[in-house]
Amino acid sequence: MRSHTPIRRWAVRGSAAAFTAVALTAGMQAALTGGAQASPHQAANRVVNPYSPAYHHAYRHGVVPTIAAQHRMLRWDRNHPRNASANDLNYGGGIDGIGVTNGPERVYMVFYGSQWGTQGTNSNGDVTLSGDPSGQAPYQQELYKGLGTGGELWSGVMTQYCDGVAVNAQSCPASNTHHVAYPAAPGGVLAGVWVDENTASPNQATGHQLGVEAVNAAAHFGNTTAASNRTAQYIIVSPRGTHPDGYNTPSGQFCAWHDWNGDTTLSGGAVTSPYGDIAFTNSPYITDMGASCGQDFVNSNGTLDGVSIVNGHEYAETITDQNPPGGWTDSSGAENGDKCAWITPGTPGGSFDLTDGHGTFAMQTTWANDGSGGAGTCEASHAIVTNPGNTVTVANPGNQTGTVGTAVSLQIHASDSATGQTLTYSATGLPAGLSINSSSGLISGTPTTAGTSSVTVTATDTTNASGSASFTWTINPVGGNTVTVTNPGNQTGTVGTAVSLQIHASDSATGQTLTYSATGLPAGLSINSSTGLISGTPTTAATSSVTVTATDTTNASGSASFTWTINPSSGGCTASQLLRNPGFESGNTIWSSTAGVIGQNGPFEPAHTGTWDAWLDGYGTTHTDTLAQSVTIPAACTNTTFSFWLHIDTAETTTTTAYDKLKVQVLNSSGTVLSTLATFSNLNHASGYQQHTYSLGSFAGQTVRLKFTGTEDISLQTSFVIDDTAVNTS
Repeated sequence: MRSHTPIRRWAVRGSAAAFTAVALTAGMQAALTGGAQASPHQAANRVVNPYSPAYHHAYRHGVVPTIAAQHRMLRWDRNHPRNASANDLNYGGGIDGIGVTNGPERVYMVFYGSQWGTQGTNSNGDVTLSGDPSGQAPYQQELYKGLGTGGELWSGVMTQYCDGVAVNAQSCPASNTHHVAYPAAPGGVLAGVWVDENTASPNQATGHQLGVEAVNAAAHFGNTTAASNRTAQYIIVSPRGTHPDGYNTPSGQFCAWHDWNGDTTLSGGAVTSPYGDIAFTNSPYITDMGASCGQDFVNSNGTLDGVSIVNGHEYAETITDQNPPGGWTDSSGAENGDKCAWITPGTPGGSFDLTDGHGTFAMQTTWANDGSGGAGTCEASHAIVTNPGNTVTVANPGNQTGTVGTAVSLQIHASDSATGQTLTYSATGLPAGLSINSSSGLISGTPTTAGTSSVTVTATDTTNASGSASFTWTINPVGGNTVTVTNPGNQTGTVGTAVSLQIHASDSATGQTLTYSATGLPAGLSINSSTGLISGTPTTAATSSVTVTATDTTNASGSASFTWTINPSSGGCTASQLLRNPGFESGNTIWSSTAGVIGQNGPFEPAHTGTWDAWLDGYGTTHTDTLAQSVTIPAACTNTTFSFWLHIDTAETTTTTAYDKLKVQVLNSSGTVLSTLATFSNLNHASGYQQHTYSLGSFAGQTVRLKFTGTEDISLQTSFVIDDTAVNTS
């Protein structure tokens, strides 16, 4: 078994960054003294990682690799520390005077090609297309419409960057007046949509062809001056089944990238523009790549997760590096989105769901130079940094109360330090049934739901200066009905035997309709929300704590709690092996795992048998990998065992401290840990594989989830490699 070379990641990265920064500075100085503008563009983006989609494709700025490609890139970087980059982003000095988008962002979407089919419009005013089976087009429009609305602060992360500072600067002084702008609410950043069906989109458009389409779009939207394109970007969305710049081909393992028309390294050459510099994004049909480009990355039903993650990534990079690499990049050429790509949701800096005024969208974090005390980190939100200027003050109306069904009217008052300003109002957290008039600031409507809401109202002027006030708003129920649920007493049952239990409830008010719900029901049972009948066939032996609730139309409710014990069915145990794909030789199937865990990892981490194994961690930085499979253990099989072969290698040198750990756990169907079978660490490293076996007899009659969770700290890799698993009954 070959171990990884020990890497003290941050110390090595620091020296490499210093060398690269000198090279970057030299390139920029050459440009400022009359060298061709393309020279610093090419030099600063010399990609040396052979697994990067930008390798030998320098124009693919801010490229989003597929998840598998990202995994290979990280492993290559770990074994080539001299090519690692320093943490923070450096200002590149601008190209044609353009580094960042320092005014209200305007996004123009171009659906490129006749393959998009027949146009329509949905209830949100979004363009729909018959050639868009996954619904990417309206979802992507809503993504851009929502940025800057609903008080979202994901866009705030980018506002710390600016133009007008020295080359290689890593921060912007408070006096700087050229910061990246926060989107101008309430309309978001979407400025226009064009379905260009004049000709078919090429099957494999070059970067040059995409740039030509962006220049054509500028003309279509009337942006025919350099000034009108200074804060614009054009999203060239290619139709389903096409391969722009090799997307979704063996040589194009990427999800999107961005650039500008004047890049001399574009495939097919730079594009002439009579309208000034044109920023554009190669935005393919993301769902063609499925999970490789983010499908279900944040949400279990997230077919479109990758659409917003990838396009949010490119949008964030365009506004901080509009004419790349004249904006903000690190010493390896990585932009703010690259440094935070495909981080596992639920881990520090991981992807997440962003809720704004137009819905909820899966998004990734972006790099903040000022995060983590100035050391830099991936952030999901950030206070908005504004240019010095106007002060907007919102008068706090104080805490409010109301009643379900009774109309309310509350006028919000705000003032601006500058004269002649028009204020736009928005609000978050309003009770259901209420809304704010964006022009007048009047909150009105009829509350529909009892509860207490935390409300924030914001007024924004035309310079994007804003002020806010926060208060609570309590909506009381009407009358105060009393709902009573009759407790049926503790229940018992048997696996495989159908049950039926009628829940009875009453209301103090006449004419009310009750809706029933339940928590904690045994697996296989459900409650009818209209009748209160609990029925089904239990599948798992266990004792459950059940609570049934009845709720009337005024939101008054009552509950009753009891236990329900399901006993195992009788019968003998048949000897068998219960896990599917136990040695991973069927590839990345059956098991649930984080990206890149299951693979053919030889010669770095060869399998125990066959050619496939599961490689958790091994990055040498803060990281979490998981591997899990659910299995049902027959009730009569009380001698069931779980076994696996494990190899551990590490770059840690300590003999006393467990820095990196692997937990082996048993969970129930709700994700609750029932037992931790073992915990391994860097202290358990050894050559070759060792087999480990644990009893699962106590879980007979249950469906359980067997889960491996590997965690690494900030430096020095530890790899946990698993193969030839088995759950044997006897």
